[in-house]
Amino acid sequence: MRSKSEIISLLTDPGIIAVVRAQKTDQVLPLSEALIAGGVIAIEITMTTPNAIEAIRGAKKTLGDRGLIGVGTVLDVLTCRAAIEAGAEFVVSPILRPELVAPCRAADKPIMLGAYTPTEAQLGHEAGADFIKIFPSDGLGPNYIRAIRAPLPHLRIIPTGIAKAEDIAEFIKAGCAGVGLGSLLVSSEILRTNNWSELTRSAKALRSLVEKARGR
Repeated sequence: MRSKSEIISLLTDPGIIAVVRAQKTDQVLPLSEALIAGGVIAIEITMTTPNAIEAIRGAKKTLGDRGLIGVGTVLDVLTCRAAIEAGAEFVVSPILRPELVAPCRAADKPIMLGAYTPTEAQLGHEAGADFIKIFPSDGLGPNYIRAIRAPLPHLRIIPTGIAKAEDIAEFIKAGCAGVGLGSLLVSSEILRTNNWSELTRSAKALRSLVEKARGR
């Protein structure tokens, strides 16, 4: 079993979290395999995925340590606990839910709380969040992250809702700990057609953008 510090390291290096809103439960495993083949191992299975808890359980059992399976769109403690029991190694909420911190700490799992404003971001940090999810980030842009981090450099920010590939590097350069990529990576067309080879290609390309932004 990975330690919390090991999980955090894998979330920030290479620094891409795939935000998966699968249309069908049976898509989760093949798309996870495709992402891993493309070098993206951090996979956030959102609770909007049909039978998400069972999908997490199955993915964790099959992938083992080859993947880093987490849960997203968590809004309450019961869901948080159920997902962790099913094997989720990290927990993400799109909103500020401080009550999710305690069950994650008890299980030694990282928690990412959602925020939109500097006040929300700081409150999430003070509540014990390991990361702050700035969502939706597309309309805010990288300069917003720079503005937040100027007075609040201690925040480990992961923006999600990025709409354009060319913005990824700028978010990284702005000081983000990583990026959460949903439809930009796991597009509705890929899900509609089950085009897993295209998903692997996309994962490789977007990972390369992050690595270049970090000077690798």
